[in-house]
Amino acid sequence: MNPTIYPAQRRRGRLQLLLILAVVIGPMLLASAMYRFNFWVPETRTYDGALVATGQGRDALGVTVPAAAEARWELLVTAPEGCAEDCQQLVYLARQINIGLAREAGRASHALASGQALTADYDQRLQREYPQLQRYSLDPAVYGRHPEAPRGAQLWIVDPHGNLVLRYDAKANGKAILDDLKHLLKISQIG
Repeated sequence: MNPTIYPAQRRRGRLQLLLILAVVIGPMLLASAMYRFNFWVPETRTYDGALVATGQGRDALGVTVPAAAEARWELLVTAPEGCAEDCQQLVYLARQINIGLAREAGRASHALASGQALTADYDQRLQREYPQLQRYSLDPAVYGRHPEAPRGAQLWIVDPHGNLVLRYDAKANGKAILDDLKHLLKISQIG
């Protein structure tokens, strides 16, 4: 025995089908239109540094890292022209940020890559006051060719794979860098 389907039931069934399709396909169409026509796209960002979205590693800056280096997040200070006052301030800031990570401090390290030899006094001071600071060599010629590397001392956040993530200049706010690194550590499944 076939049930009788009335026209009102048929219209209601079609309406339900259209509503289900609209709920499923509608958001995809809206997202595609937002992307294509660039509307309702947030203008703000949640990080304070300059994003380095090229996927390049430390080697693109001319930084030579030993093969036995541990894979952790890194606060890398680069100084192509030697470690002057700005560089020294960034080295201090990198250590303070690493300490500020508290229980997450083991997931990060700090390092200095200098294009010139350090003065004897500063070298001794680093050995005495910054025993965990890793030191790398930096090729100033390679560093100078990198489009993301302005002149002067810079602080970079490097992921455990060695990729450059964020860059800060010598006038950067330490609290903002700490917040950025904490956010990266929170969302990261590596390092």
